[in-house]
Amino acid sequence: MINGTSVRTAMLMAAGLGKRMRPLTATRPKPLVKVAGKPLLDHALDRLEAGGIQKTVVNVHYLPDTLIAHVRARKSPMEILISDERDKLLETGGGLVKALPMLGEEPFICANSDNIWIDGPQDSIEMLSSHWDDEKMDALLLLVPHARAHCHKGPGDFHMDEMGRITRRRSGRLAPFVFTGVQLLSPRLLRDPPGDAFSTNFFWSRAIEEGRLYGVSHEGLWFDVGSPAAIPKAEAIIAGG
Repeated sequence: MINGTSVRTAMLMAAGLGKRMRPLTATRPKPLVKVAGKPLLDHALDRLEAGGIQKTVVNVHYLPDTLIAHVRARKSPMEILISDERDKLLETGGGLVKALPMLGEEPFICANSDNIWIDGPQDSIEMLSSHWDDEKMDALLLLVPHARAHCHKGPGDFHMDEMGRITRRRSGRLAPFVFTGVQLLSPRLLRDPPGDAFSTNFFWSRAIEEGRLYGVSHEGLWFDVGSPAAIPKAEAIIAGG
């Protein structure tokens, strides 16, 4: 809950070029690559729908007509809007700013379409909502312990203190938590963007300096499906429960 109000809106990042997923993305956008019999996009939309999201904004750039057609063919009670970036790829931060008029004035979920998350004992969106404190947070990131970041080869992203405040991994070090691609954001975070195309890292860095970037640990399964090699590994773990 956010001050007694459930999160109703989400942004799903689906505009990337999918270069690491080649050759599978030569003829289709990365969000439509199938894992365990279902496109990555639908894995994410299913989770958002199950979490009570009523409206999701999906941004598109690479092979946009294919993505738009897939979204429009989906039977769902959730309203799905398109943020069209076909003229210019705006990266994650720029994409959020462009979509902001459709996202509204309340905190919203933002999720990447190339990660798969499976809920643990508690629905992940519900968990983010229950941990939200609007007075002290501008962003609340869903993090997964490095040891449970399936198919992920990086050194970790963040450290998290006992209060949930997070800081970045220091150069040359390992960090105990990996960002899942799922976060709860206040529109406040998106103020004063540095330009048209830029990374959400710009907003995160400012929030860290202001002590307003927080995290919560994911209790379920998570998969970084960024390359063709990751697909059979993720499918084997999913099949095994």
